[in-house]
Amino acid sequence: MARRERAEPVLVVDDEPISLDYLREALSALGVHVVTARVGHAACALLARQAIDLVFTDLQMPGRDGLAVLAEAKARDRDRPVVLVTAHGTLPVAIEALRAGADDILEKPVLLDQLELALLRARGRRRLLRENRFLRERATGGDLVEAGSATRAVVELARRAAATDAAVLITGESGTGKECIAALVHRASPRADGPFVKVNCAAVPEALLESEFFGHEAGAYTGAGKRRAGLFELADGGTLFLDEIGEMPLVLQSKLLRVLQDGEVMRLGGERPVQVDVRVVAATNRDLHADVERGRFRADLLYRLHVVPIHLLPLRERRDEIVPLAEHFLAGRAALDAEVARALTEYSWPGNVRELQNVLQRVLVLAGGTIDAAVLRRELAGARPPAVLPTAAGDPIEALVGRTLAEVESRLITATLARCGGNRTRAARTLGIGVRTLFNKLAAPRPPVPDVHGTR
Repeated sequence: MARRERAEPVLVVDDEPISLDYLREALSALGVHVVTARVGHAACALLARQAIDLVFTDLQMPGRDGLAVLAEAKARDRDRPVVLVTAHGTLPVAIEALRAGADDILEKPVLLDQLELALLRARGRRRLLRENRFLRERATGGDLVEAGSATRAVVELARRAAATDAAVLITGESGTGKECIAALVHRASPRADGPFVKVNCAAVPEALLESEFFGHEAGAYTGAGKRRAGLFELADGGTLFLDEIGEMPLVLQSKLLRVLQDGEVMRLGGERPVQVDVRVVAATNRDLHADVERGRFRADLLYRLHVVPIHLLPLRERRDEIVPLAEHFLAGRAALDAEVARALTEYSWPGNVRELQNVLQRVLVLAGGTIDAAVLRRELAGARPPAVLPTAAGDPIEALVGRTLAEVESRLITATLARCGGNRTRAARTLGIGVRTLFNKLAAPRPPVPDVHGTR
C-alpha cells in the first residue's frame, strides 16, 4: 500500500477575496489542509495559536502587510517556509522579500503548475532544514535536559562561558553528561556555525596521537601517502572537545600546551606552522590536581584549561532529577507509576545518566513495552556492583592485610572485568578510571593473584 502524504496545515493570507478563494481551492486540490486569513493581523494571531507548516501570503495588504506576516512566521519557527505572492513582481520587490527571509516569490495571477512547484520546493526545504537540525543536534549532543536546579545552574554557567573564548574544563563522573555540556558551550557560542570536533583522548592509539591532533605531510612516516589535516585544523573556526583529557600522555600534553599558547600547529613532517583559531573544551572524570601532584599531568596545561571549571554532580546527588530524566528518555512510550519512581530514586546509579537511559531501554524490551517495577528492580539488583571484594567470612579488609597493592589491584581488575562480562569500557567506568588507564594496567606485567583466604 502506498504511503499517504500527511495533509499539512498551510496558511493562506490575502485581502482580495477572489485571489484568496483561488489559492485555497488550488492548494486543497494539491492535498493540503488550508487555513485562511484576510488581513495580516489575523494571520499573525493564527500563527500564535495554531500549528502551521507553510505560509502563502500576499505582499501588499492594509495594516500588517506580507513582510510583517513573514517576520512573525519566521520568529515563531525559523524552519517554516514562507512564500510571498505579489501583483508587483519587480526586481526590487523580489530582492527586498528575499532579504527579509522569504523562501519563494510568486507573481499574480498564479498558475496552478507554478503553485504546485512552489509547494514542492517549500516542503523539500522544510524537510531538509529539519533533518539538518536533527543531525546537527545529534552530532553536538543535543539531548540535554534541565531536570532540576543543579543542572539548571550548570547550564547557566555553560551559557555564560560560551559567550567568551575562554577554555572550559568540565569534570564529573562518567555518564554525567559532560559531552552534552561541551556541546552546549559550542552551540551557545559565536562559533556555533563552525565545526564541533570531538575526540576521546583515551581511545586514540598512542602511536597515532600526534598525527591525529596535528596532522601530517605526505611521506612523514611509513604509510603517510598524502597530506592529512589534524583535529585542530578540522576544528578551525569552531570548538575542539577533548574528552578524557586526563588520559593524554605527558609528551603530547606539552605539544597541546604550545598550540594553546601560540595558536598554531606543526604537521608531522611539516616545515611551516599552520595558524588555527580553535576554542578548546576539555572534560575528565579524574582529579587533575591530584594527577599534577603525582606527576601525571602538567600543571601549566591544567592552568591553561582550568579557566572556567564546570563540575557535574553524580546522579545520586541530584535525585530530584531522576524521574524527570526517565520521563524524558521514555518520551511517552511508557508511564512511570509510584513504585517505579521509588525504585528509580532508591538506586545509586553508579553509571549516572547514561546508565539510567540504558536501563530504561532494557526494561522496555524485557517488559514488553512497559516499565514494570518488578522487572526494573531485578535489573537494578543485577547491575549493582559489589560493595567490597568477595570473601568467605570475616572483615573483607582484614583479609587483604599483608597483600601488596599490586596484588589487590590485580584481583580487583580481574573481578570487575568478570562482573562486567569482559566489557572493558564498562569495567573502567565501574573502577572510576579511564579506558586507556585500564588498557595500560592490563598490558603491564601483573603479579600472581592469590586467593585472599589462603596462605601466602
